[in-house]
Amino acid sequence: MSLQESLLDPAHALWDVVCPAGEPWMGELHRGQTVRIVDLEGNQAVDTLFYNKNDRRERYSAQATIVAQKALYLTTGSVLMSSEGRPMLTIVADTCGRHDTLGGACSAESNTVRYGHDKGFLHSCRDNFLSAAHNCACGQHLGLGKRDLASNINFFMNVPVEGRTLRFADGVSAPGKYVELRAEQDVLILISNCPQLNNPCNGYDPTPIRIIAWNPLAV
Repeated sequence: MSLQESLLDPAHALWDVVCPAGEPWMGELHRGQTVRIVDLEGNQAVDTLFYNKNDRRERYSAQATIVAQKALYLTTGSVLMSSEGRPMLTIVADTCGRHDTLGGACSAESNTVRYGHDKGFLHSCRDNFLSAAHNCACGQHLGLGKRDLASNINFFMNVPVEGRTLRFADGVSAPGKYVELRAEQDVLILISNCPQLNNPCNGYDPTPIRIIAWNPLAV
């Protein structure tokens, strides 16, 4: 765990948006720009994928990132690696201290297996990812489908590894905690502000998040 406050001021932000509880969001970040994801009310999982803006075949790789960091969890100083073995983003500030790389995204299939057939219809992060990719606010036809959904990061989510098993546990975040990342290449950010109601990753109550971006040296 490596806690680090940011010096960036939201008053100087390039853009500043709120993603409602349970909803998807997609945006662009150019090399050198910084994005902050804020857990507004605490204990909210934020499932996130990154793609090279200019070649979407290159995307965030959980496996390459874990190997490069020699650690399962992400925090200040962690470098998010791509499927091509290149740095995509670096975590430059973090007031939460630990972010999950293993828990994956909820889906209709996983909801059915974990929580019963009556939960299969529930909204899921996988649905959110596909919805955002097909209805991009940046006005592009992204050409992303199910086969393009790689293993994601779960910002703020607490997934302890216990022996050979994973456990979805109560969050380690709190209202106003944030993680801040600097882009090392032009990237697309694909977010599902997780709608999960059946485990503690959202405290059984999904809440909004805030997403803020800055140009370099915008202090």
